[in-house]
Amino acid sequence: MYERLAHFAQTWGLLYVALLFAAVLAYALWPRNQAKFDRAARQPLEDDDRPAPARPDDDPDEDR
Repeated sequence: MYERLAHFAQTWGLLYVALLFAAVLAYALWPRNQAKFDRAARQPLEDDDRPAPARPDDDPDEDR
């Protein structure tokens, strides 16, 4: 029983991981997602003169 279950898990587990990898790779390389990933790549380089607030309720620009 153990050998059959181990064989099933190894075979179908490998197939599941391979399909999951292919889906993630297709999502990452899909042309429609390029703009989203380019924006995310440039975000750390954007110049922001003011520091981030320590807590969300400390935002000075928030209307109260």
